[in-house]
Amino acid sequence: MLKEYYTVSEIVGPLMIVENVKGVKYEELVEIEMPSGEIRNGKVLEVNQDKALVQLFQEATGLNVKSSKIRFLGKGVEIALSKDILGRIFDGQGRPIDNGPAILPEVKRDINGSPINPYARDYPEEFIQTGFSTIDGLNTCVRGQKLPIFSGSGLTHNQMAAQIARQAKVLGKKGSFAVVFAAMGITYGEANFFKEDFRKTGALERTVLFINLADDPAIERITTPRMALTVAEYLAFDLDMHVLVILTDMTNYCEALREVSAARKEIPGRRGYPGYLYTDLSTIYERAGRIKGKKGSITQIPVLTMPEDDKTHPIPDLTGYITEGQIVLNRSLHRKGLYPPVDVLQSLSRLKDKGIGEGKTREDHSDLFNQLFSAFARGLEARELEVILGEAALSDLDKTYYKFATEFENRYIQQGENEDRTIEETLDLGWELLAMLPRMELKRIRPEFLDKYFTKYQKDAKKDAKK
Repeated sequence: MLKEYYTVSEIVGPLMIVENVKGVKYEELVEIEMPSGEIRNGKVLEVNQDKALVQLFQEATGLNVKSSKIRFLGKGVEIALSKDILGRIFDGQGRPIDNGPAILPEVKRDINGSPINPYARDYPEEFIQTGFSTIDGLNTCVRGQKLPIFSGSGLTHNQMAAQIARQAKVLGKKGSFAVVFAAMGITYGEANFFKEDFRKTGALERTVLFINLADDPAIERITTPRMALTVAEYLAFDLDMHVLVILTDMTNYCEALREVSAARKEIPGRRGYPGYLYTDLSTIYERAGRIKGKKGSITQIPVLTMPEDDKTHPIPDLTGYITEGQIVLNRSLHRKGLYPPVDVLQSLSRLKDKGIGEGKTREDHSDLFNQLFSAFARGLEARELEVILGEAALSDLDKTYYKFATEFENRYIQQGENEDRTIEETLDLGWELLAMLPRMELKRIRPEFLDKYFTKYQKDAKKDAKK
C-alpha cells in the first residue's frame, strides 16, 4: 500500500515541493491526485532531508496546495519492451500514439541506463553505408560510433536524418538492422513528415519512432532520448540487432534542460545552461557502442541545430568533445540549392580509417578520400582567387581545379532525396572526378591504384571530351 501525502507546501511553475516525506528516492515517479479524481504525474528531481522537489509532467493549472493527494510510486520511469516494439510510434513518455495495441512486455526497464563500461567496450570498425557520398566516401560512419550532424535553423537536417534512417545498413554482416528514431521538440508539421515518410517508404517496419512535440512538457523532452536508448539497448544486446539511433534535435533537449535548471534556481553556466550540461550529454552519447561478447551494437547519430550557426556555442562545443567527429551542414551550400549541404572541409569522422579498406569498402578508399579532400580544397582556393583578382589571374591548372570544385559540388555532394548510392558508386564517382586532373597532381594516391583505377577513368573522360 502506497503512502499518501497531503503536505504540498509550494507550487512554482512546473515544480512542486512536498514536505515530511520518508524513503523517497531521486528520479522516483509521483502520482498527483486532484479532488476531482484526475491523476497527473511527475518525478522526483531532488530530495533534501524530509522535502522532495517534484517536476510535473503536465501543467500545474488547477492543482491545489491543500487538497492534492501525493503518492510516491517507488520506481523510476520504465518502458515495456518486446520484439513487437518494432514498427510502432510512441510519444515522449513511451505511450503508443499510432492507434495500435499496448506493448505486452517481455521485460520492463528503467530508462536511466548507464553508459557502457570502457573496459567492456569493443572497438568500432565495421562500415555502415548511409547512401550519402559525403558521409560514406569522406567521413565514414562505423558500427558503434557516435557521429553527430551539426546543422542550423532552416537547413535540411530533418530530410537528411529521415533519409539515413531509410537507407542505413551494415554491409557484409549477418543479423537484423533496426533504427530507433527520437524527435524532440518538433512541430506538428515535422512530426507528420517523419510519420508519413517512414510509412510511405516502408522504413517504419524496422523502426521505433518516438515523437515529442514542441508544446509537450519540458520534462518529457528530457525523457525522450533515454526512452529511445533503452529500446536500442534491448534490441542490440538482448536481441543481437545492429541498431542505429537518430536523435533530433539535441538543441531542443538542451533547452529543456536549461528550462528545468532555471526553475530549480540552479547557478547557470555558459549562456544560461546548467554547469552539468557536459555530464548530462555524456550520459546520452556514451550509451552508444559495442560490447565484447555481444553480437549487437548501437550506433548513434545525434542531430543538433547550432544557434546562429555558431560552432562555439556550448551545445555543439560540448558534443564535439564527447563524440567521434561531426558532419557539418553549410548554409551557403543550402542557398545554392545543394542537398545535402554538407561542408566537406569542416566535417570529420575520427574513426573513418577503422571502417574502410580492403574487406570493408575497397582497397583504394583511403587514398581516394585524401586526394578528393586535397583537390576540393585547392579548387575552393582557386575560386576565392578568382573572386579577388579575376579569372585572368588564374593559371590553367587553377582553372582546372576551379572546374573540379564545381563538379565536385554538383555531382559528389549533390544527391536526390531518394538517391541511395552504394559505396562502389561513391568510390567510382570519386575516380571520375579525379580524371579531370593531370596524373602528376594525384600525389596522395599510390601508383598501383592509379594504374588500376585512374587510367581507366581518364580514358573514359577523354572519350567523352571527343564526343
